Amino acid sequence: MNQPDFLRWLRFAAANTRRNRRRSAVTVAIAALGTAAILLAGGFALSTYQALAQASARSTGHLVVARSEQFERDEDVPLQYGLDEVAALKRQLLANDEVRQVLPRVEFSGLVSNGDKSVVMMGVGIDPDAEFAIKGPFLTVSAGRVLATGERLQVMLGQGLARSLKAAPGSSLTLLASTTEGALNALDVTVAGVFGTGVPDIDRRLVYTDLDTAQKLLVTPRVSSLGVFLAGMDDTAAAQQRLQAAWPQLAVRTWLQQAPFYRSVKALYDRIFGALGLVIGLIVVFVVASTMAMAVVERTREIGTLRALGTLPGQLVRSFALEGLLLGSVGAAAGALLALSTSLALLVFPLQMPPPPGRSEGYPLQVAIDPTLYALTMLAVLLLAALASALVARRTVAMPVVDALGHA
Repeated sequence: MNQPDFLRWLRFAAANTRRNRRRSAVTVAIAALGTAAILLAGGFALSTYQALAQASARSTGHLVVARSEQFERDEDVPLQYGLDEVAALKRQLLANDEVRQVLPRVEFSGLVSNGDKSVVMMGVGIDPDAEFAIKGPFLTVSAGRVLATGERLQVMLGQGLARSLKAAPGSSLTLLASTTEGALNALDVTVAGVFGTGVPDIDRRLVYTDLDTAQKLLVTPRVSSLGVFLAGMDDTAAAQQRLQAAWPQLAVRTWLQQAPFYRSVKALYDRIFGALGLVIGLIVVFVVASTMAMAVVERTREIGTLRALGTLPGQLVRSFALEGLLLGSVGAAAGALLALSTSLALLVFPLQMPPPPGRSEGYPLQVAIDPTLYALTMLAVLLLAALASALVARRTVAMPVVDALGHA
């Protein structure tokens, strides 16, 4: 079919869609709503993925460097598989152009006591100035202040833990933990601040302290791991390969490998929104097929007349496919415009979502605007509409000319 013929058949198909404006309008509206629903649901999923990915990378670093046993085995004593000579390793990592910062981390567990009551804690030793500078406001400080480098024997408590111990900024507490030799050690510390992570179960156990205090409590110069922060998320895979090749005796893992919650949520959302997209696609197919089926039945004699005048069955099928393509294209464009307007409106007039299970803080509802998602969704709607129209028209177009002319 050359270009003049295609344009002629396109005008013919456009004229046919206007023969029953109400039916065509309903078809376009349903295609538009289906397109908008897929784009909004997909945009919400993408926005969720991006937020969780950024949170995971901010928590651990884009890369985590540690001994392989740290990831694969359980420790018998704290820092059994910790890193030695951390200062030299940190300098070597920072010599790489793509590395922005390297944060040492000491993870330990034990008890925290106010003298009358002892509570199980999850302790984290950090480099305070670097930690808060590179991660930004990842904690909500509800009382007191954050830790500062150089201030030893200071801690920050989760809100639930502070409430359980009746502790406030300035309170004196005692940390108890096993050393790397298996002995019990204790340190008296002062509460610098109280914070919330948004996860109540974590807030009931989490304690932050500076690196020196954590190492003094555990009686070791080791750290659990080094969090490597890069210039961007896209640099993660390439940087992992280079660093792993440079330090084969260590394990270099990406934030994705250290983010089971992100992987679980993504797998769940992929199934949910994949099923939703399939259902909406079937609805669009059935609606377009129903519309074209009624149009074909009403125009059976017309089809027979065109066949008698020499029009080929393939040409008629293409004409009906073009009608479905036109209806689908208008619906897809309208749906994309609706989804785009809604996504932009949520940026101007934000809506707050309720807290998800296991959290105490809500989050703003955002829908990502992804050109690839828009292009693929609109193309899918167009193809489904054209395919549904062609399949419906094939049977009637193939009828004998005499039967078509005599159709009542």
